[in-house]
Amino acid sequence: MKDDGVPAHVARLARERTFSLADLPDVREFAAAEAGRRGMTQEAVGDFLVALNEVATNAVTHGSTKARLRIWLDEVQLVVAVHDDGDTWRPEGSPGHAPPAENATSGMGLWVARLLSHDLQVTTGASGTVVTMRFLV
Repeated sequence: MKDDGVPAHVARLARERTFSLADLPDVREFAAAEAGRRGMTQEAVGDFLVALNEVATNAVTHGSTKARLRIWLDEVQLVVAVHDDGDTWRPEGSPGHAPPAENATSGMGLWVARLLSHDLQVTTGASGTVVTMRFLV
């Protein structure tokens, strides 16, 4: 496996994009095109992009100034992995399982992404954080 949790054989099939905060509109456009190319319906792309935007924004605002998006098809699931090099975040439990407080103005990204994706996994360590989301296509 690579340091971002993506097996080497998958990495060869994945499309990849490195991005910063200013690149988020291009990342959304790239991801929407890839999702459509890999069989996601137009109706599902909106929720997919909301989830992706939340995770990608977190990566470049809380993790590191640059992050990497990988996207690939795994049988009937579109898989997206967002990797940042930030090495200080050590969440307790499984991030994104509990809704934010009633009057919260932040801290909703992973919760929203988990609701909109079929599956969401967060891996943290010395090489950064990887959020992997799966979407049915």
